[in-house]
Amino acid sequence: MASTLGRRRWLQGSACGFGALALQSLLATPSLAGTSTPRLPTAKRIIFLFMQGGVSQVDSFDYKPLINQRAGEVLTFADARQLAKVGRNTEQTLLPTPWSFSQHGQSSRWVSELFPHMAKHVDDLCFLHAMHTNGVAHGPATLFLHCGAMQEARPSFGSWVLYGLGAENQNLPGFVSIAPSLGNGGVRNFGSAFLPTNCQGSPIGSPSTELLEIAALQSPFSNEREMARRELLRQVNQHQAAKLGASDELNGVLESHELAWRMQAVAPEVLDLTNETAETHQAYGLDQPQTRSYGRRCLLARRLCEAGVRFIQVNYGDNSANPAWDQHSNLPKHAEHAAAVDQPIAALLADLKQRGLLEDTIVWWGSEFGRTPYSENNGTGRDHNPNGFTMWVAGGGFKPGFAYGETDEFGFQGIQGRIHMHDLHATLLHQLGLNHLELTYKHAGRDFRLTDVHGRVVQEILP
Repeated sequence: MASTLGRRRWLQGSACGFGALALQSLLATPSLAGTSTPRLPTAKRIIFLFMQGGVSQVDSFDYKPLINQRAGEVLTFADARQLAKVGRNTEQTLLPTPWSFSQHGQSSRWVSELFPHMAKHVDDLCFLHAMHTNGVAHGPATLFLHCGAMQEARPSFGSWVLYGLGAENQNLPGFVSIAPSLGNGGVRNFGSAFLPTNCQGSPIGSPSTELLEIAALQSPFSNEREMARRELLRQVNQHQAAKLGASDELNGVLESHELAWRMQAVAPEVLDLTNETAETHQAYGLDQPQTRSYGRRCLLARRLCEAGVRFIQVNYGDNSANPAWDQHSNLPKHAEHAAAVDQPIAALLADLKQRGLLEDTIVWWGSEFGRTPYSENNGTGRDHNPNGFTMWVAGGGFKPGFAYGETDEFGFQGIQGRIHMHDLHATLLHQLGLNHLELTYKHAGRDFRLTDVHGRVVQEILP
């Protein structure tokens, strides 16, 4: 027994380095979702630009002039968060937006001065102005955004995509999360839960550090020595698997070793941003301190996209309990965050389009919820608002230069064309050629799916 445990610990411990990056991220078969009804996909992959903390829709893309015209007025709002706090609807003071709006592009979409670079691309964007979701706190809402559930351990969106489609490039993880936060769900936001372990996302970097140094990913061995080392490890793995019997956990570890070996020849080049031209670095803002961090993440996302990664999440946030865009008492700080992401995101859109990748790549932008049009506690910030907020998608067959849905005159509640998060999940899967009703996995005696028993494909935002 002692020998078996020692060997097991050694096998698990040897999954470091590339193995840790690749662990549980290889999908060796073309598709594991045999129950899904095949259809001709419009898109092959998704890049999700997650703005952690809650971007204010009325200060970004949902222009509501009345909140400035009637600033300071006290009105009653049916706010679930306030209802939970005090047991009744409360009177709130309208807080004006500090930023001006103007129309852009042939589609004449309204954009705040917070996003001058993204404003140049509105004719490629499809705005969803009446999003609504479950959860009024960051943790539950973030989990719901990623997993379609707030409490139970459920697979993340990227894991469902990988489970349904399989890996496009067998030499790289099929699902990557760049600089994910450890807060508000942490690893569950890119975890596979009860799906096969090789559907889990591979994290690269963290909110507090720059991306991995390429030199750290280089193999210290010559090809001949590495081949011998790999062959020995393969034989040990086969012996261990035969002795212990097949299991999802063990297979995940063994597959991570195989992927780690293949990644040594591919990953260093993909992750090496120095291969890009000076003009590209400048376009993404890598030459400016304010945009360098998120610019590197967006540029890496494009390179991973080109390399065939199915789902790439590009996170903007931190590990704190009140993350990034969460301006309860300092709304002007939105400008700092906008300046950090605006140019990199615009550069990503332009780069994908110029390379012909936007046609079969979905770019999805948004937060776990929006913010209220009124001030919190009569202060200088806005509270959480899951009732009506804005997301946008681009490429992948969505209507370009289009806006769907409408919030009320103050931008608080969706009143027309409302899209629930389950509906958006269903629609994104649809564009990838997956039927959300049939993309299921049997666990604990019943079939589970990303959208649970809800969701509809939003045909209105498709051509």
